[in-house]
Amino acid sequence: MRIKDLPEDERPREKIASSGARSLSNAEILAIFFGTGTRGRSAVQLGREMIAHFGSLRNLSRASVQELLAVDGIGPAKASQLAAVFEFGRRLSRETYSSQAITSPEDVYDLVGSEMQQLNQESVRVILLNHRKKLIQVLEIFVGTGNESFANPSEILRPAISHAAHSLVLVHNHPSGDPSPSRADHEVTKRMKSASSAIGIEFVDHIVIGSPSESYHEPYFSFREAGLL
Repeated sequence: MRIKDLPEDERPREKIASSGARSLSNAEILAIFFGTGTRGRSAVQLGREMIAHFGSLRNLSRASVQELLAVDGIGPAKASQLAAVFEFGRRLSRETYSSQAITSPEDVYDLVGSEMQQLNQESVRVILLNHRKKLIQVLEIFVGTGNESFANPSEILRPAISHAAHSLVLVHNHPSGDPSPSRADHEVTKRMKSASSAIGIEFVDHIVIGSPSESYHEPYFSFREAGLL
């Protein structure tokens, strides 16, 4: 029997067996997760409806459990499991960097980009590195928009001092998807460079995380790459 002749719920499993998981559509990946459909709909149909409801897989991954529950056919168990799957993916993307040096904006993007793109509000984080540029810790400093404290270098540098970091990278996201730095971003970068130099901690970069788009060459902006640091 050909895959297209199988019942819709069985096709994703057969496609994985014959062609691997990469052959699945987003809706079919969700169908594998759900296992079964609900209320007369197949699991694939439910997957399609969820993607249509949120607009994209990225938006779906940003959804809270409460937002997932708003979709017809998604109960507490499926909502909690789906939220856990996305969190697993975010944590897995970080694991590689526990023993690998972070030496470029691409490394920073690989470390936190996927997670930060899924946020609906601005998050400011500091990546602390040792003398070999290996990861000590990623700490969230502020959450929200228009927070004047973001421009306070002492609040950003305090965890670097307490963790005996040799260097740091400042990272924040633009939920709009446009990684172009604002005037405030430029001001923070200047102040951070001066304050870091004064206490002997290397300020490696300030990176603004956006989202992949045809409008932007890269899904992030690096002040160092742009020659502004």
